[in-house]
Formats: sequence, structure tokens, C-alpha cells
Amino acid sequence: MKKLTIGVSGNKGSFSEEAANYYCHKNEIKNYELKYLINVHKTLENLTKGKIELAVFPIENSNGGIVYESVHAMSKFIFDIQNIFEIDIKMNLLVKKGTTASSIQKITSHPQALKQCRMYLKRKWTETELEEYSDTASAAKDLSEGKLPMDNAVISPKICAKLYDLEILEESIQDLKFNFTTFIMATKFDK
Repeated sequence: MKKLTIGVSGNKGSFSEEAANYYCHKNEIKNYELKYLINVHKTLENLTKGKIELAVFPIENSNGGIVYESVHAMSKFIFDIQNIFEIDIKMNLLVKKGTTASSIQKITSHPQALKQCRMYLKRKWTETELEEYSDTASAAKDLSEGKLPMDNAVISPKICAKLYDLEILEESIQDLKFNFTTFIMATKFDK
């Protein structure tokens, strides 16, 4: 039996990957593979071209609000919504091994992650520059590979620490204890 190919709007370790795995587990889908497409536009483009069977991407967060990247991408493509579901999101501050809190000059992450941690960042990192990035997991990967300087910290899923050999400086830094993101599982438009 052919594997179901699911496009993920994030890198390995992203919350979109977590959402795809959650969806497959909940719906007892065992024979699937994930294609990491980093952003929503590329994910929906791959779906409409038939390169993937399903596409998963975030649409709204209980704290950070609408995911504008998704809204803009959705306006450019026609697709069907198979399902809408939520997962609980826990944000973590990750650094390269050996990096101390006092040496951090910049915190990098997806705009949604920065929004979900805005009060934490205002309270604890007032003087630190914030930088928006394409994806939480890509920020962790790029920090690990030296594409981001060592004095950067990233806000990412906890799994990224293990995947990209980073240290968790602080866990669950999102402003709200319950921080749910709503995801869409999309299929190709069927006339």
C-alpha cells in the first residue's frame, strides 16, 4: 500500500510536524511520510500540484491570534478542509551548548512564537533584540549549524533540543499555561 504523503508547514521538530503526527495517531493512520515544506505557501502549492495528499498548517493560536502567514497563503490557493483540530503548544528557549543567559544578544523565532511569549520576553529579556524567522524548528536547526550566531537563543519546540543538539535554557515560556494552536488538515480541491 502506498504511503500517504503529508506536507508539513515547518521543519523537522516543528509544531506542524507534531500536529501531523497527532492527527495520524488520532485517526489511526499508520502508513504515512512527512514532507517538510517550511512555510504554508509552499505546503499549499505542493498540495494543489498533487505532490502531497494532505497539508497541515496552523491557522490560529489562543494567545497569539491569527497566523497571518496562513491567511495570506490560503488566499492564493483553492483546497478542501478535511479537518480542523487543536494541539497544546509549549514554547522553550534553546541555546547552543555552553551559551549562558547573560551572553544572549538576540532571540529568534517564528512571529507567532514571539507573540505567544511576548509578556515573558518583555519581563525577562527587555534589552534583547527579537528577530522573526520562517519557522521555529528552522531557527533551532540554523542555530545548531552555525547559520545563526552563538549569542542567539531560539524559541522552539522541546524536541528541537534533542534533534539539533541544543540546550534548553528555559521550558514552557509561553505566556499562557494553556496555549492551543488550531491546525487545518487540507486536501486537494475536488471539483
